[in-house]
Amino acid sequence: MMLPPMVDDGVGSGKDQGHDAAAGPAHDVGRSAAGAAYLDDLALATVFVEHGSLDDQQIADFRMHETHLLLPRLPPARPVEQGRTSHRRGPLALPGDRAGRYRPGMLRRALVELPERDYPRDPWRLVEARFDPRHVARAETVFALSNGYLGVRGTQDEGRPVFSPGTFVNGFHETWPITHAENAYGLARTGQTIVTVPDPTTLALFVDDEPLLLPVTRVREYRRVLDLRAGTLTRELLWSTPSGKHVRVRSTRLVSLHHRHLMAIDYEVTVLDHAAPVVVRSLLVNHQDSPATRTPERTADPRLGTAIPHRVLDLRTRRLDGGRFVLGYRTADSGMTLGVGVDHRIEAGDGPEVTSRVEPDLAELVVRVDARPGTPIRVTKYVSYHGSRSADTAELADRCARTLDRAVRDGFAELRTLQRAALDRFWERADVQVEDRDGSAGLQQAVRWNLFQVAQATWRAEGSGVPAKGLTSPAYEGHYFWDTEMYVLPFLCYTRPRIARNLLRFRHDMLAQARRRAAELDLTGAAFPWRTINGEEASAYYEAGTAQFHLNADIAYAVRRYVDVRGDPGFLVEAGAELLVETARMWADLGFHGDDDRFHIHGVTGPDEYTTMVDDNTYTNLMARENLRDAAAVVARLHSDDPDAYAALADAVGLRPEEPEVWRRAATAMAVPYDEARGIHPQDAGFLRRETWDLDATPRDRFPLLLHYHPLVIYRRQVAKQADVVLAMFLLSDGFTTEQKRRNFAYYERLTTGDSSLSACVQSIVAAEIGEERAALDYFRYALFMDLGDVEGNVADGVHIAAAAGVWMALAYGFAGLRDRGGELSFDPRLPAGWTRLRLPLRFRDRQLEVVLTHEGETYRLVGGEPLDVVVRGDRHHLTVASPRVIGRRLRDHRLSPRPAGGGGLET
Repeated sequence: MMLPPMVDDGVGSGKDQGHDAAAGPAHDVGRSAAGAAYLDDLALATVFVEHGSLDDQQIADFRMHETHLLLPRLPPARPVEQGRTSHRRGPLALPGDRAGRYRPGMLRRALVELPERDYPRDPWRLVEARFDPRHVARAETVFALSNGYLGVRGTQDEGRPVFSPGTFVNGFHETWPITHAENAYGLARTGQTIVTVPDPTTLALFVDDEPLLLPVTRVREYRRVLDLRAGTLTRELLWSTPSGKHVRVRSTRLVSLHHRHLMAIDYEVTVLDHAAPVVVRSLLVNHQDSPATRTPERTADPRLGTAIPHRVLDLRTRRLDGGRFVLGYRTADSGMTLGVGVDHRIEAGDGPEVTSRVEPDLAELVVRVDARPGTPIRVTKYVSYHGSRSADTAELADRCARTLDRAVRDGFAELRTLQRAALDRFWERADVQVEDRDGSAGLQQAVRWNLFQVAQATWRAEGSGVPAKGLTSPAYEGHYFWDTEMYVLPFLCYTRPRIARNLLRFRHDMLAQARRRAAELDLTGAAFPWRTINGEEASAYYEAGTAQFHLNADIAYAVRRYVDVRGDPGFLVEAGAELLVETARMWADLGFHGDDDRFHIHGVTGPDEYTTMVDDNTYTNLMARENLRDAAAVVARLHSDDPDAYAALADAVGLRPEEPEVWRRAATAMAVPYDEARGIHPQDAGFLRRETWDLDATPRDRFPLLLHYHPLVIYRRQVAKQADVVLAMFLLSDGFTTEQKRRNFAYYERLTTGDSSLSACVQSIVAAEIGEERAALDYFRYALFMDLGDVEGNVADGVHIAAAAGVWMALAYGFAGLRDRGGELSFDPRLPAGWTRLRLPLRFRDRQLEVVLTHEGETYRLVGGEPLDVVVRGDRHHLTVASPRVIGRRLRDHRLSPRPAGGGGLET
């Protein structure tokens, strides 16, 4: 699949604030400055190669070195020439730019896919056909496994080479005091950081006392596979030892989707041609408290996790019984407890010698065998984790033992069977199929890999949230942001609504802390924390943290979307209405009615973190208006339709009869900035009075802006990290006319840096809606390859889960034209010219649908459930299982025709 040239900037997701790092313990060190410059240099060369601006020798030199882009530390690069930093001039300009149609702000990034010779494209598997140490850091992320509760990075079985080993339990964290240079009332006081729990993945192998160490040993065959249908990471290699012996090594690793607290590894060694002494060391290692982890080095990179300077894990329980060891830990400051259990089953012919030991930071089982040719040695390792806020470690150790008993009883083969069955059910509802004219497997592989990552991050996230990086890294401290409600939940609502409900229930469980936070901010209702694990605000930089009050409205919007798509009014009674009421109360108190009779909300930060503490942020005000309207409507409905539920709600939240009318008045009077002369919606009331940032003249090595400019330099200009007006146009599509969408999109496109990984999918959706196919495809590719193409330059630090979910959003809401406002499904497809087929399965109100789009026609099929009406380009169609609707029009002739104007435009 041909991709537009891009230049790397090395920034993280839309949460990168660049300020919290200075508020507490140090952050881990990322790539060196020299390495970043080298990445930029090679990325620039990529562009010149594409446009024929290098001679043959320069191209050959570049091709020879291109894979060095993946090294965590790189040699110094020659200085970047200042004259080559303009991104839309000369050889760097794209055909779309020359035509003047749009100017994609993300062109400052290099999409660096893993080389196909080493990573052959396969629609259902991610395959590593050759080991290359330069890909280690990146591979640890893209081969990671998780079930939403337990996650493990894709490290090699031998434990070396390694970039950042890690095993994580969702929500298991340490706390530490945030130190503010200047104190003030109400600032966040306590940091929260996910803990790297003891890691069980290492199985070190020695043959003739020689270690298997991939970078320095002779490996004649090698293949590692992440199977997206089986949910396993397998590896097979053939090792030629220094003494000339040949050893076959096979391993399979899985994190169980069926058993929440369990992972397992099956490791098999076969000496093929000569007898030899073989040793396998199975380890459980506490990396959290290794000296390297506790080194208090500082960096300005806000993506990375905090290096806590004190010891975190205190061993309280220790049990050793043959091949099983069970340990219990308590964290030093947060007081959380963890049980870890490891058991082994060994098949090794006659007379294996097995020894084991347990220490606070290392437990190991050692298997020694005099191996005979052709006789496999198998070590099967079962690992269980149970965490708690306060339970005794001995109790957690007992839970681990029971989990291990069941796993050992059922065996590894049963775990594999259950894993495949679970994913078969998932793909029946989630497998979006995309075919392009080139017939490349890379497009479909990337789509499925992203959907698989979202599934892994959420599957068993019960009683917890979804960290920004899932459980693939400690980056962003393992915090939960708005990502869950605005990016992850749409996918879950249409594929796994039970999990969507669980995640909203988790937000409801945080209401007590959110109420306390609101009171601390002198507000009524609830103010949910911008970043958190335990429900308390953990963002030390309030301007781009606490001030993002829009999170309240995002949660309310997600409640309505879930209820509309799932058809679950019971959730409103159980938790949703309470969330709506408490968030609406906060808006009614935060805003005020001005002398102009408009309702204003001042001193807030919208999704664009390059513009903070503003008055009447358009996105915030529009979403707050939805929140207020929805709360009033739900309360009125309960009052009329379910008096008992209304009485219970009123009692639970102390609802006063006059409050819904207060909310309605505020919503009706909501101030929404609009500039008549330009015909656009300013991002906030003062946005257009600021000087415009000249992104064309900004040197390429000065991106992302947050790492190279003081906040005051950024905040006083028109520049956007994320175009939040564009996001509002997607979420509240009916409130904008088509012409308003076009003008807004064009205006903010030239101001948006793309420094947020959350932007691309939304810009793709709106571009498709307004008829900009080229822009829609370009931004879709950025979202699609955010991690597989390392667009942000930091895939080694974990998967961008929201961007992965955004791939589904772009396919469903963008190219399939799905809209779901008011509980009714409508479609207005925009199938790109280069694609031949798009298949989208949807779960809607206990019905299973399938939408298939080609350029010859469209098929809307009800696969299961009661009859349903859908709207296609304004026409209503009745679907039954026996009668799919086939629309035989050529989409190509109309594929990006403008949508009809929605409503009469926003109130100004």
